[in-house]
Amino acid sequence: MAETDTVVVTTPSEGVALVTLNNPERMNSLTLETLDRLEAVARELDADASLRAVVVTGSGRAFCSGLDLSVLGTLSGNPTPLQLRLQERAVRPFVAVRDVHVPVIAAVNGPAVGAGISLALAADIRLAGSAAAFVAGFTRIGLSAGDLGVSWLLPRAIGYGAAAELVFTGGQLDATESARLGLVNRVVDGDVVAAAVELAARIAANSPSAVRLSKSALKANLEIPSYAAAIELENRGQVLATRTEDMAEAIAAFREKRDAVFTDR
Repeated sequence: MAETDTVVVTTPSEGVALVTLNNPERMNSLTLETLDRLEAVARELDADASLRAVVVTGSGRAFCSGLDLSVLGTLSGNPTPLQLRLQERAVRPFVAVRDVHVPVIAAVNGPAVGAGISLALAADIRLAGSAAAFVAGFTRIGLSAGDLGVSWLLPRAIGYGAAAELVFTGGQLDATESARLGLVNRVVDGDVVAAAVELAARIAANSPSAVRLSKSALKANLEIPSYAAAIELENRGQVLATRTEDMAEAIAAFREKRDAVFTDR
């Protein structure tokens, strides 16, 4: 990828993709073109059968400072039908990131503002560097926090009350408070991207189909209305897992006291 790309993809270890927002001079703010590029990258990664995990981060001192002023400045002046189309266009990359079939880890290296929170929330796992901060400034600029998935994902991450206080006040959370509330899995003392890549490599060492089925079950059961319905979904996924060669290989490796060699079959 060219260094001028606003979204750069590298492969720090086998089966792991590192996606980096690459506009550090503007704290990785998101133009419409960057949003389109992020969506395309997410779709390409989802189609990659060799992929095992994804890490998303920002270059420089920020994770993502939200929508670029070139986007924000046009919002109130557009005709309503056009604005709805732009809103639908803007949310697609976040949905695409969330829909990637393998685990996605957000390495939040600095401020995640507005749409930056949305991107972090689209990941399955969030690690925070000591400089991370989550800024929900929607209401401070006259916008709703019902934006880019925040109103659905944030209460599920930290609970309704904490989410309500954060978005109604337009406030922010530092790394420590984010970890206390459960917005991030943990705060990393050191290189958060390296820690995220190491975590991704640990995930990549497991059975690919088992990890995919686990992600599918966790996501689906956020929306299933009953325990009984969740068990039904789990039963079917577990039976599929037992049909794989990887499951047989894992049992053989355990008996033979060796590392399993998974082939995603």
